[in-house]
Amino acid sequence: MTNIVITGASGRMGRALIEATLEIDGAVLSGATVRPSSTLVGADAGELVSQGHRGAPIHSDLNLFGTLHPVVIDFTTIEATLEHLQWCLENAVPCVIGTTGFSEAQEAVIAEAAKAIPVVYAPNFSVGVNVVFDLLDRASRVFGDSVDIEVLEAHHRHKLDAPSGTALAMGRVVANALDRDLSQVAVFGREGQTGARPREQIGFATVRAGDVVGEHTVLFAAEGERVEITHKASSRRTFANGAVRAAIWASEQSPGLYSMRDVLGL
Repeated sequence: MTNIVITGASGRMGRALIEATLEIDGAVLSGATVRPSSTLVGADAGELVSQGHRGAPIHSDLNLFGTLHPVVIDFTTIEATLEHLQWCLENAVPCVIGTTGFSEAQEAVIAEAAKAIPVVYAPNFSVGVNVVFDLLDRASRVFGDSVDIEVLEAHHRHKLDAPSGTALAMGRVVANALDRDLSQVAVFGREGQTGARPREQIGFATVRAGDVVGEHTVLFAAEGERVEITHKASSRRTFANGAVRAAIWASEQSPGLYSMRDVLGL
């Protein structure tokens, strides 16, 4: 059994992770954390998701879980995630990171930590999305330079980063398959007299509205036809289930930087 601690328990994703950990075989919810100012400090994580007392305390300090040697699952904010990762490094425990929007320098910090502990870092923990990554690689290689490629994504109004980490990951899959440098060919939104579209561009369009959990489409458009590969999430549980699966997997791994594709064996 894998002891798991969830950070950011009061958030929408935190609650989904708590529910998933309580319900998935092989996982044990050891506890959760919130900000020191939260009224949830001292509560039970099971009660937070209406599953009754489960002996999983909510604290504001990860140090209170150190003796359990848990796997930490973190879907919080960039700054908080890096702090939690440092704690995992100091306590030699695995970390599963679902936070997105890191800079290259911050990703380098994650990679450095992974030299000492197992770290699963992925833009999306949905099994379906990771299958889509494989489909995108295949489609890109088949179409080659014969199509225009656009990445369209939509999320709820509270999401902090844009484009989403998943959209950027999809763009990287496409760019790598076509031997393009995404940093050179990506276009994030268009406005005004932009001129004709160069074929090598990979465009990104972002929607933030309402309670959309997550929708991603990659459009391959040629003269006379187009192909769309789409993934739509209707519940955060799909991400939470994948993250808990990754945590159980990470508990048995040696130090290294892993993705959800590694967890799934893709």
